[in-house]
Amino acid sequence: MYLYALIISGVLIILLFFFGDVLGGIEEASPFLNPILILAFIVFLSASGYLFEVLTSLNSILIALISVIIAFIFSVLLNVFILVPMSSAEESLVYSEDSLRGRVGVIIIPIPEKGYGEVLIESYSGRISKTAESLNGQAIANGEKVLVIEVKESRVIVTTHEQI
Repeated sequence: MYLYALIISGVLIILLFFFGDVLGGIEEASPFLNPILILAFIVFLSASGYLFEVLTSLNSILIALISVIIAFIFSVLLNVFILVPMSSAEESLVYSEDSLRGRVGVIIIPIPEKGYGEVLIESYSGRISKTAESLNGQAIANGEKVLVIEVKESRVIVTTHEQI
């Protein structure tokens, strides 16, 4: 029984890895109903149960209790040390438009008078390219350094930046 549960739950974890976006809303409803944690618990339970059945001569009820305890401990460790840090690390790469204010960028598409261009802003998580508009409506040439003054309607208002 343990071996069959191990094989089935292993296959389900592989399928969840490839098609996990289908069940993405379940973990939003309750963090305890995370499909990865449930399947990992079953894998740990069935693997330890199978090993104890094959390698020891303990009572089946005692093996089941020990396997449940082992599976619970490993599932908690998996959640605390792997899943939670991964979910927060993914969020830390996201930027908000307000965080662009005060940053220095380089014009990659020139801004004509009273027109729009494009600015490239270097970030710790990569490069951000945004539509740019000059603060005073003046033209800004390609390759010039600019300072982001304001963010409006997903475009940045910039002015030329002079290093002191």
